[in-house]
Amino acid sequence: MAESNFVDYVKIYCRSGKGGRGSAHLRREKYMPNGGPDGGDGGRGGHVILRGNRNYWTLLHLKYERHVFAGHGGNGSKNRSTGKDGEDKVIEVPCGTVVYNAETGEYVCDIIEHGQEVILLKGGRGGLGNWHFRTATRQAPRFAQPGEPMQEMTVILELKLLADVGLVGFPNAGKSTLLSAVSAARPKIANYPFTTLEPNLGIVSYREGKSFVMADIPGIIEGASEGKGLGLRFLRHIERNSLLLFMVPGDTDDIRKEYEILLNELATFNPEMLDKQRVLAVTKCDLLDEELIDMLRPTLPEGIPAVFISAVAGTGIGQLKDLLWVELNKESNQLETVRREAIVHRPKDMALLQQELQDLGEDEDITYEYENDDEEDFEYEYEEEDWDDEPEK
Repeated sequence: MAESNFVDYVKIYCRSGKGGRGSAHLRREKYMPNGGPDGGDGGRGGHVILRGNRNYWTLLHLKYERHVFAGHGGNGSKNRSTGKDGEDKVIEVPCGTVVYNAETGEYVCDIIEHGQEVILLKGGRGGLGNWHFRTATRQAPRFAQPGEPMQEMTVILELKLLADVGLVGFPNAGKSTLLSAVSAARPKIANYPFTTLEPNLGIVSYREGKSFVMADIPGIIEGASEGKGLGLRFLRHIERNSLLLFMVPGDTDDIRKEYEILLNELATFNPEMLDKQRVLAVTKCDLLDEELIDMLRPTLPEGIPAVFISAVAGTGIGQLKDLLWVELNKESNQLETVRREAIVHRPKDMALLQQELQDLGEDEDITYEYENDDEEDFEYEYEEEDWDDEPEK
């Protein structure tokens, strides 16, 4: 990752603010000997809030900010003065960010829209002052409520790219070449496996000013769902795509078998991926003649639209765009908010989570030691002139 600023996985420690304590102040001023209780309430502790921001495309800004603290609520004071609310801490994240509890692996929340806000940790409520505890038989309560404690959690933030079309294929299937041919994206292209080490997004222009987003996902190998190759690290990006474009080179010995291996890896990782619309593109067809292409057509998988293309020669690119546009605009395939929310996020497998964190360099134990500044004993505040008013003995 030295050549890139793309970060799609971070682990951070979050802590909300504690509520301020209520005041147990008793009003006693000159000429007002029966002032009574006037202690104010404590302020609310600050929340830790996640907010979607479409101007972010990576979690890089959180890579080195491992501790996120909200402000504590202020204490109540005399004259029924309420303490100041703690400052909320807002964490800006790109759309498509999923949050998990790092200690249990449980799914916490999902940010999918720009401006969407989710309170990750609530601040503690402020304690009530003694003003609230006065009664006819208890006219001078000398106690008040402490504020609620803060909440803390170590979370894992995962970015799952939001795209219309996701490219799925083995290494060197021509995914990056296709993306560079149909968009202005310039992914790294070379003649060796796993050239692409990070997802790349490109805007594909269509007719009459229309466009859609295409995502180039690093190559998948057999066993990727078990962590082989780049495996689990990038398979999650495919979950957000509305349509999957399977890419198999035309010089493959068995196109149907290679397609079924790819499909099985996706189904093993998340069975819901089988519900997505699929299109097959047979790539590198500049190496094939028309007679060989006609012989290959009957061997293609059934029930899936297919097209023969060559990104280098430009063969079949227009036909592929037309096919993708038709499939994307089917009523059953609209990438609406309802469909995005319908994605079921499974809890992390704790047996694999530690290995996953170690592979990504996020296995360090993030802790924070802070001073215990809780004040259990309340001090009673009096005006200075109270003591000048004492009767002489």
